[in-house]
Amino acid sequence: MSIIVIGLSHKTASIDTLEQAALDAPARETLLTRLDAGEHVGEALLLDTCNRIEVYADAYTFHGAVTEIGEGLAEATGLPLRELRENLYVHYEDRAVAHLFQVSAGLDSMAVGESQILGQLRESLRTGRESGRVGSVLDGLAQQALRVGKRAHAETDIDTVSRSLVERGVQQAEAHVGPLAAQRVLVVGAGAMSSLAAHTVARTGVAGLTVINRTFDSARRLADATGANPLPWDALPAALAAHDLVISCTGSVGHVIEESHLPAVQHRQAFVDLALPRDVAPEVGERPEVQVFSLAHLGAGVEGSAADQVRAVRDLVTGEVADYLVARRAASVAPTVALLRSRAADVVAAELGRLQQRLPGLSDAEQAQVQLTVHRVVEKLLHTPTVRVKQLAGEGHDYTAALRELFDLDARQTATVSTPPRPEGLE
Repeated sequence: MSIIVIGLSHKTASIDTLEQAALDAPARETLLTRLDAGEHVGEALLLDTCNRIEVYADAYTFHGAVTEIGEGLAEATGLPLRELRENLYVHYEDRAVAHLFQVSAGLDSMAVGESQILGQLRESLRTGRESGRVGSVLDGLAQQALRVGKRAHAETDIDTVSRSLVERGVQQAEAHVGPLAAQRVLVVGAGAMSSLAAHTVARTGVAGLTVINRTFDSARRLADATGANPLPWDALPAALAAHDLVISCTGSVGHVIEESHLPAVQHRQAFVDLALPRDVAPEVGERPEVQVFSLAHLGAGVEGSAADQVRAVRDLVTGEVADYLVARRAASVAPTVALLRSRAADVVAAELGRLQQRLPGLSDAEQAQVQLTVHRVVEKLLHTPTVRVKQLAGEGHDYTAALRELFDLDARQTATVSTPPRPEGLE
């Protein structure tokens, strides 16, 4: 079986296409249920965020899995398969592993370096475990990706890139509405990016700061942390009219701010839309007194402005991918090695039983010494070839079939002697 990923993101599809393809809960279940019914996908993990839809799979066959996942995505998104294919990317084995590690480290996000993806991946893994669609292969891969993402944020300054995105949006908004210190600012949403925006403008200083969110408790917590005024969700239209700068990032599937929400405002307004799909409807920007700055405008040039941080994370990811692949190849030999050792233990036990029958007069101490000696001989004989076969596997040379053939090992028994216990918690 092989790891593959098939998906579409802001790098391969337009924002309009991503908005059309956004999945709600029933659509996600439709996709995963279809994959369950297929013949070519063993395990499946769906990573569905504001700027990507990706299916990671442990596939029995490459082409069959690509077909099943592509057709499943078309059915779930409602997009014609021909149109969808133009926006899809497919990565296989080492490239699939590298892609997930880059995603978890924030390198593949439109807001380069954002950390929300770690929570989203963790939730996808939890859901996949609970449904039984994620097994040992994707479980191990996803957990390693979470560790890679944590390393990226702990050991580099990649987090500063998201701050650069927010600061870039605020700077462009100031050019339209005037200095930030004189503006009333509304933050829509209470997630990681909205929290970053609220802290950024609060630190800079504004005439007034308000936070609004669908869950009022979340809005209140963010407001308490930034000295802002929290509002319930039904106050959104009035709040939009009362503020000069609106920064929005909710992660909603549809538009949160429609043109109909805005009264005939006479003062200039700026909207910084950090969400994908977009929170602010395109019609809002058609008003002469309004300017909308979306990720499509803000994302360009951010990676270049943080080249050192991005390069450091790329190097980290490259090393992690290499280590993962070496460990995975070595682990692929482990079931065969475990079966070989189990077979050797059975042979030793049988021969010691025969020896006891032939020499019944041996004392307990003598029997123990003979048993220890035989075990040492067998261990020394097996040590070098089993260690070496793991090393060779890590270097890309697979001798497991030869090992099974030489020692007459049944490949169907390998899983039963070396299946690890399922981990209970998430990284």
